[in-house]
Amino acid sequence: MRVLIVTGSSGGHIFPALALADSLKAASSQVLLVLPQKNKADGIPVNFVKTEYIQSVNLTLSLNKKNITGVYFFLLSVYQSLRIVLKFKPDVVVGFGSLNTVALIFWAWLFRIKTVIHEQNVIPGRANRLLSKLADKVAVSFIQTNSYLGISPKKIVLTGNPVRQNLVRLDRQESLDFFKFKERKVNILITGGSQGSHSLNVACLAVLTEHFAKNDLQVIHISGSVDFPLLKQTYEASGITYKLFDFLPAMQYAYSIADLVISRAGATTIAELQKFCIPAILIPYPFAYAHQLNNARVLEDLGAALIIREEPLIAEKLFGKLFEFLASPQKLAVMRQAYAKNQVFDAVKLLTNAVLCLN
Repeated sequence: MRVLIVTGSSGGHIFPALALADSLKAASSQVLLVLPQKNKADGIPVNFVKTEYIQSVNLTLSLNKKNITGVYFFLLSVYQSLRIVLKFKPDVVVGFGSLNTVALIFWAWLFRIKTVIHEQNVIPGRANRLLSKLADKVAVSFIQTNSYLGISPKKIVLTGNPVRQNLVRLDRQESLDFFKFKERKVNILITGGSQGSHSLNVACLAVLTEHFAKNDLQVIHISGSVDFPLLKQTYEASGITYKLFDFLPAMQYAYSIADLVISRAGATTIAELQKFCIPAILIPYPFAYAHQLNNARVLEDLGAALIIREEPLIAEKLFGKLFEFLASPQKLAVMRQAYAKNQVFDAVKLLTNAVLCLN
């Protein structure tokens, strides 16, 4: 079986796609992964799967100079996508969202090739809302997504959101040794997603260095490349025990010892928190149609996370919540136990089956 997988440019698109590619290869399928050109040099490891690149596309509804260029790039991606389909001759095309996937799913539909799209967020993006009308199957991560699609329930399959297969819980001491951390301290993991988040980085840095420098904290901070120099300089002067990364491929070490995660609320992050059952303070990205806020509410409704809205007082609110948890560790224990109410999916297996069944 020949499966073409196409994704958007963010880690939230790419990591679930890589998990599916790995599973399909194990099932003896031939897999081609298609990524936007901008991802060619971003360091995300895709070496295990054959990869092609198409022009990155960024369009808005505004009439401006950037959009004129964007239309040209979109048409170029349409042409490149056609060449890829004709050359690879897939049996199934799987899309993981964003405008970058539209052309390939369209050509597959036009040539009567079976298609699956996967929606990672509670509220589907514009591209997947459009493509859901063309796709043979629509895989969703959350049951709440069904009401936003407006398609036949027979086309929808609830799979959950695949996470990378190397993300498994490791021995605690092995993970502590990986970071050169000590036992019996509170381990906080901070991440703004695969590309980092400036506002989250700055708020966490201010709170930790101004209020918790002498506490028994150990911090793992994944900053993205832009803020890395600033954070490194400030952490070094603070006296906090920390490990700073611009990007951490081996996230299983961090998740295996994290007592609390402070993060954005991208769909992949939510799926990984569910897998490792980690209490979280979530600061959703405030734009993009409030996708992250609705993702975060899934864990808030469980009692496994607290939401802080991004606003001018974000640092003060973060300090209050962090102080509350450190003063009463039992609250973190209760939040971790709340995951027992969570519906658990073998998302990789379910999505793989949904793809293979179309052959």
